Amino acid sequence: MCGMSQPSHHRSSAPPARPDASMSLLTHVMDHSLDEGYAEASARRAAEGTSGLPRTLKAKLGLAAGLVLAAMVVTLGAAQARATAPVLAKERHELIDRVERADAHADGLERDIERLRDTVAARQREALKQYGGEQGQLLALLSGATEVHGPGIKLTVDDAKGSTTGDGSAPRESAGFSDTGRLRDRDMQKIVNGLWQSGAEAISINGQRLTSLSAIRAAGDAILVDNRPLVPPYEVLAIGDKKRLGTTFQDSVDGQYLHVLQENYGIRYSLSSEAEMRLPAASSLTVRTATAVEQQKGAS
Repeated sequence: MCGMSQPSHHRSSAPPARPDASMSLLTHVMDHSLDEGYAEASARRAAEGTSGLPRTLKAKLGLAAGLVLAAMVVTLGAAQARATAPVLAKERHELIDRVERADAHADGLERDIERLRDTVAARQREALKQYGGEQGQLLALLSGATEVHGPGIKLTVDDAKGSTTGDGSAPRESAGFSDTGRLRDRDMQKIVNGLWQSGAEAISINGQRLTSLSAIRAAGDAILVDNRPLVPPYEVLAIGDKKRLGTTFQDSVDGQYLHVLQENYGIRYSLSSEAEMRLPAASSLTVRTATAVEQQKGAS
């Protein structure tokens, strides 16, 4: 009896699995410890090092070339500056000479103006004396054309001690400016008008003779009399009856105004009687109108 052959089973001959198969990432890192990019850069540097000069030597040569070029530029600039220096110095001296000549010419013109102004003022004074008639002396006195002397009072007015500008304090009455402890042009106008009303015959401020046409104005913090600046303290001389003039002024509204300036704003002043004072003539006279003297014609 024939026996039946049993079917044979064949197994595949697959390679056995690696024991570290589960750690593929770690294995890849261990097998490729150097990144491809680093390897490529290293190879390129090695190739460059074998052909040509070393990299450090190239850098040194480039730096040396730059320094030489910079030295050449500096040398050329210095040479050009030395070449142009005499020309610039000459132009500078010529400009200084022109300025000095212009200043000297302006000074000469100012001296001529002052001389002509004095000449005109002297002729005006002589004309007032000569053609003023019976009132010639009075006209010369009132117009400030002649020097005067006699008794009177001396009023010295000064700013407040330690006065400054622009302190933002309350405005002074009728001043039009913020009070800063400084005497203003309107204050001086009140003082002068008060002296005239109290009987003063002639007045001067810091040697500047006042007339009926004198203007007291301001330029910044400075007080101007006929466009001439005054510097404190202000010495006001008034010729008149020394016994009545001072008392009358102090009792007047303008004298009381000066007292208020002293009490409320620190303005300092002193008043004294003087037996003899001398006031100069006005520096310039203003003639508004002139009339020629008509000579009588003889009978024909």
